[in-house]
Amino acid sequence: MAATNRNRHLCLEERKLIEKGIESGSTKTAIARTIGKDNSTVGKEIALHRAQVFRCRLLLECSAYKHCLHGRACHLDCVDYQPFRCTRRDRSPGACNSCPEYRSCRFDKFKYEAHQAQLAYEKRLVESRQGLNLDEKDVERLAGLVVPAIKRGLSPYHVVENHPDIGLCEKTLYTYIAQGVFRPWGLIDLDLRQKTGRKLPKHAQVLYKKREDRQYLKGRTYADYLSSVQEEPDVSIVQMDTVYNDPGGPYLQTFLMLDYDFLFAFFHKERTANAMVEGINLLEDILGLDLFIQQVALLLTDRGSEFQNAEAMENTRSGLTRTRVFYCDPMASGQKGSLEKRHTELRYILPKGTDLLRLGLKDQQALNLVLSHVNSTPREKRHGKTPFELMRFFRSDMLEAFAAFGIREIPREQVILKPYLLK
Repeated sequence: MAATNRNRHLCLEERKLIEKGIESGSTKTAIARTIGKDNSTVGKEIALHRAQVFRCRLLLECSAYKHCLHGRACHLDCVDYQPFRCTRRDRSPGACNSCPEYRSCRFDKFKYEAHQAQLAYEKRLVESRQGLNLDEKDVERLAGLVVPAIKRGLSPYHVVENHPDIGLCEKTLYTYIAQGVFRPWGLIDLDLRQKTGRKLPKHAQVLYKKREDRQYLKGRTYADYLSSVQEEPDVSIVQMDTVYNDPGGPYLQTFLMLDYDFLFAFFHKERTANAMVEGINLLEDILGLDLFIQQVALLLTDRGSEFQNAEAMENTRSGLTRTRVFYCDPMASGQKGSLEKRHTELRYILPKGTDLLRLGLKDQQALNLVLSHVNSTPREKRHGKTPFELMRFFRSDMLEAFAAFGIREIPREQVILKPYLLK
């Protein structure tokens, strides 16, 4: 097929050709040449619409599992661990359709099906066009410009001409007025000098649905995280999240250093992207840049709006790269299950549903006291060692840095995991 449709969306017939190409073992480049598309388009299409049809039952995809001498109790520190890599599945063409090893393979399997891919594409196309590309603040800003002008007898054309920075064309403004976007401010289509006869949509209710920018996820998904861990099995990983009881705060930005099972947190009065970035900057200040780069090499968090400024979190104030940020899949908090388990311990002292301020959690100093007790608790999976003991053995310099910040070891017999700790 000649390369004459590069700028058009893929159709069902082209997706069928992609599926046939995968089944025949063709590369992405060969498939792209067949349908007249760029090979990156084919690669993105397969990666986006392939479906996992089998999940490996091993904890890790290890090539040495057939000859495992450790009872297949997989972990990243295993001396015999060999990350499984499959060119056909992971690189080109990117799916397992008609693979000759399909029946005997015990690792994750993915298939690309043209009809399912087309249905998913059509659904996403419809959803991306539902509602208005606005949020409440955008509407309030527009109302401040549009409503007074229309009330003075001006037309939408005049509004657009007088305010070129409004970001709308005349037709779109007519549509917004007809849909009742400005009704809360007393403006309806009858207020127009000449009421338009445009047909209203089926759903009269205004739906605000600001288009989400997911560029921050590129190269930072959970699949990318697993790939990075497989490439660097000895890398130091930190899991990050937020904990709060009331939407009005306070908020705790929590970190779990997996190497030591050490829980750290910052006290915030607001849950914004800037606040989370400042928390990471402060952690860098506490540890020092060199130690931060070593011990916070990978940062795994969820897709909360407060964590979407990935570049600012990854880079120092001067622009140097200090860490790599990755995101869990949607609704998959178990992918950072170690941190979720530590949150359970944290909740012994800070129960859900309580007023944290009235409980006594009023500042970072109070939070440091909570962290001191949590990290002085022995961990069963660490053979009875506490996070403080583990950190003292492996990185005493980091323990000293946290101690200088106010987190100190509590004797085991004096540890308290009850709310009255803060009284």
